[in-house]
Amino acid sequence: MGAALGVSLLLPATPAAAHNSLTGSNPADGARVATAPAQVELRFLSKLDPATTTITVVGPGRVAAAGGAPRFTGDRVRVPFAPGPAGEYVVGYQVASGDGHPVKGEVTFTLTTGASAPAAGATPSPTGSAAVPTAPSGAGTPTGGASATAEPASATAEDGSAPVWPWLLGAGLAVALGGALLLRRRRS
Repeated sequence: MGAALGVSLLLPATPAAAHNSLTGSNPADGARVATAPAQVELRFLSKLDPATTTITVVGPGRVAAAGGAPRFTGDRVRVPFAPGPAGEYVVGYQVASGDGHPVKGEVTFTLTTGASAPAAGATPSPTGSAAVPTAPSGAGTPTGGASATAEPASATAEDGSAPVWPWLLGAGLAVALGGALLLRRRRS
């Protein structure tokens, strides 16, 4: 009986654990950088699905600053960066969680020294892949996504993040053991 109670207490919490979230970025959110990075990287709690992930990079004046298509590796996505003038850059994202719930957000960083002219080949592609500008609030959902530029699943590296289920199982066993001990104590 205690085991059933412990397991039933864990079941309602499982869907909430399915929500993906941003765990870090490079450049970091709010960072001030003097030298433009070659790429912008976002790290998430769970593996990303290229078909349901949209990444945008815009600079001052909401000008597209993605220098190419995003590359996915497990829970990370990297977008080549095409720097423009000095100012604030906004990296918008929309990812789908394991339960299908969309998660939107943004990361901002400030480039303190701008690029004088775009490097050869750094001009955003007109194909509409990931360089679609959006409002800095992330309110708009660009279409076109990144599904056409995704690496095949067999080419993605293991992301190294620990799965959640062992923790849930351990918590369930602890609750079941506590319930069994409580019942045993009441009987004696």
